[in-house]
Amino acid sequence: MKNLLLLLLYILQASFLMAQAPGYDDLKILYADADYEKLVKKAESYTLKDKTSKDVLPFIWMAKGLYKISLSDINDEKYKNAYKEALKFMGKGIKYDIKYNEMMTVQEHEDFLHELQLSLQLRVEQEMSTGDVGGFKKGFSWALKYDKITTNNVVVKYVSGACKYNSGDKPGARRDWQTAETLLQELESVDSWSEADRNMMKLGVLHTAKAMMEANQKDSARTLLGKVAQWFEEDSDWQVRYDEIVN
Repeated sequence: MKNLLLLLLYILQASFLMAQAPGYDDLKILYADADYEKLVKKAESYTLKDKTSKDVLPFIWMAKGLYKISLSDINDEKYKNAYKEALKFMGKGIKYDIKYNEMMTVQEHEDFLHELQLSLQLRVEQEMSTGDVGGFKKGFSWALKYDKITTNNVVVKYVSGACKYNSGDKPGARRDWQTAETLLQELESVDSWSEADRNMMKLGVLHTAKAMMEANQKDSARTLLGKVAQWFEEDSDWQVRYDEIVN
């Protein structure tokens, strides 16, 4: 009887361990060894298997590997879009993590997510800073990708609205700004936001306010700036640009 109970306990324990999501130590090791091409290949194999195709970690490790490749001197045609692919796979990881784990897995890789967000936010800002239609269209394209790697979608709506306005799509701009306004009303704090999310919010609001001023909607511009000013009180750049728009 005792041996039978021990056997049953062993079987239950083994079943429990098999039911747990794998730790993907092999991917951790490949990343630590900077073997990014092998990491991407191995991580991708997990995303294609039925049992692990919805696991978050393979998507995160694949994004990490592709991002590192995009920064390297690897000159291989199959990695020409490594940066965009990194964004895509990180977005999928976030999507599955929200659905199944309440973002608990992504939080363990928060430093990487913030680095990736910041790199993309800078691309959006650089394109919009050109001030021409082409720059705003490219900025809009990058903003759509940013929307996949953040849970604070309000920041993207202000940016996309500004990009649409400055590239001639005024109705589209109004729709995005209306959505942003609704999301802003629900927002209580930005304390938990990443640096990139804060930067995107500032970028989008400032460009939106500038567009409103140009459309002779000065009161609307001042009201919008006033709603978010509390979050940028210690930002010297905000104050300078605020004065330029309002005064």
